[in-house]
Amino acid sequence: MTRVDLNCDLGEGAGHDAELMPLITSANIACGAHAGGLESMVEAVQSAARNGVMIGAHPGYLDRKNFGRIERAILPEEAGRIVRRQVQQLYVVAGPKLRHVKLHGALYNQVSRAAHLAAGVVGELARAWPDLILFALSGSRLAAVGRSRGLRVAEEVFADRTYQRDGSLTPRSRPDALITDENAAVAQVLRMVREGVVRATDGTDVPITADTVCLHGDGPHAVAFAHRLRKELAAAGVAVKAFGA
Repeated sequence: MTRVDLNCDLGEGAGHDAELMPLITSANIACGAHAGGLESMVEAVQSAARNGVMIGAHPGYLDRKNFGRIERAILPEEAGRIVRRQVQQLYVVAGPKLRHVKLHGALYNQVSRAAHLAAGVVGELARAWPDLILFALSGSRLAAVGRSRGLRVAEEVFADRTYQRDGSLTPRSRPDALITDENAAVAQVLRMVREGVVRATDGTDVPITADTVCLHGDGPHAVAFAHRLRKELAAAGVAVKAFGA
């Protein structure tokens, strides 16, 4: 049977966290940089544990004004330090329950496409957190570098984001970056999971691996969409399970 993990970014003040938690299998918890803080981390970790949801760190740039979505020039060593420090912050709260790491926003995009930044991040994870699963954009440099260093990698796809023909996400600065039609988002997920392809904005079918699907929790209809996606996946014979479970 086909199976897929459903992940969601939590602790970012969207107000849907408690309702979304029973509908997902992996929680990416903001570590106090782009969003969140000690209180939200504790709350999210406790809620995830109650619901049997896997706990992950969600590190990003320290830039609350722009929600960590503005890219900046960094060196591999700095990228590695950013990730290591924020993973450590969540480990203080979650302890050995911490299971994976997924980067956020601009940091996610930069590390996904730049092999030297991916090497900086993966080097830190391989040294300090070799047992953590790395959630990485499907087909990205980060996924490849992570595997080359022996990390377990879950290739990630997005329910509500459009794609370019090289497999990258359409930049949020473009008007077609987000899929706002729920039917289109569901159809995209089902095709990625069952067929291993996604239709790019230029009409190209791009090969893709869907180990885990990201559901953004900051939209007004996030909970309703999560309910529907679970229903549609079940109807299509797709089991929703945490990656590696």
